[in-house]
Amino acid sequence: MGRLRVLEALHHVGQSSRSELTRLTGLSRATVSSIVTDLLSAGLIREGADTADPRTRPTGRPAQSLTLIPSAAFAVAADIGHHHVRVAVCDLHGNPIWDTAVGNDTDRAPSETLDLTADLIHQALREKGIAIADVLGLGVDIAVPVRAADGVLEAHGIMPGWVGLRPGRELEQRTGLTTWIANDADAGALAERLYGAGRGTSDMIYIRLSTGIGAGILSGGRPLTGAGGLAGEFGHILADPRGPICRCGNRGCLETVAGSAAIARLLEHSWGRRVTVPDLLRLIDEGEKGAVRALEDAAERVGFVLANLVTVLNPEFIVVGGDLAAAGPKLFEPMERAIRRYALAPAAEDVTVVPGELGDQAEVRGAAGMVLAHAPRILAGRRVAAERGDDRHDPIGAD
Repeated sequence: MGRLRVLEALHHVGQSSRSELTRLTGLSRATVSSIVTDLLSAGLIREGADTADPRTRPTGRPAQSLTLIPSAAFAVAADIGHHHVRVAVCDLHGNPIWDTAVGNDTDRAPSETLDLTADLIHQALREKGIAIADVLGLGVDIAVPVRAADGVLEAHGIMPGWVGLRPGRELEQRTGLTTWIANDADAGALAERLYGAGRGTSDMIYIRLSTGIGAGILSGGRPLTGAGGLAGEFGHILADPRGPICRCGNRGCLETVAGSAAIARLLEHSWGRRVTVPDLLRLIDEGEKGAVRALEDAAERVGFVLANLVTVLNPEFIVVGGDLAAAGPKLFEPMERAIRRYALAPAAEDVTVVPGELGDQAEVRGAAGMVLAHAPRILAGRRVAAERGDDRHDPIGAD
């Protein structure tokens, strides 16, 4: 338990001194010193010069700074979207050291997609020379609602070939890695909270605006996932009672009028020629009037729906990711106007709408973050097993 407390403290604060660890963990100075010596010899932490601001450092001899060694263990992550598979390997600090995306027709090809994901994972570990015993686990995000209790996908009408599948279990069998799985927007929210635009906040909504629309919600510092893990299906909130039938089976969901594919279809119908999502993004960037107007109308719909969440949840930040976030002020200005117009005024004043900082890495880094949240427990458990001489312990850290 002492090792766990020390590892948790270092995982949380990044770097610390022995005296600061004594304060953070509540352990005695002698206990902290003994644990630090053990972790140094095990190659899990390292000691170096204190990098704190000298203006705020106490007088006297500078304390030696202790940090986790980034390469002491790794997290593998997979982002499974409707049209791609992305795999990354991240170090203990959450930094990607290998990151590759491959185009893929995912929705109706689950077995082929899972095989591709496993192949990319094996390729990553092979190319980086990482042993399976040095991997903490696999985090997976997928562009469909995921039931938290059993990892079953709510894929009806969204990813029809995946109905009833447990991709986490399937990938465990293919890779031998303990697997955590979540919806892509929840993973994006975690990443922006840990590494991006939402650092330091306890109340945040992450909106992913792409072909699909989803939200990950952080409330009081904790993910808001709901009874079955399905909270945040922002794209399936009613936006237009007379709107198109959504792939979920309802009518007029926000996704049908404000997703990037829906906007492209609107222009396609209006212009009588094919418009793809890349075409749409290019036309918006070029300032084509019809494309910009279609985006602004969609942004106002998004802001109208967001206003209700702002009133109910009172977030500090709304972080916007996905394809459409690259549109910049053309997206953000009409969206913010709608929030200010329709949300409760004090709540609207409290919230700041910002673009995500992680771009298309957000989801895969959030998937890795799910694994790294368990790093202190797994690493502490490995030290106990090593002391016992138990070669049968699980090197990956399964519960």
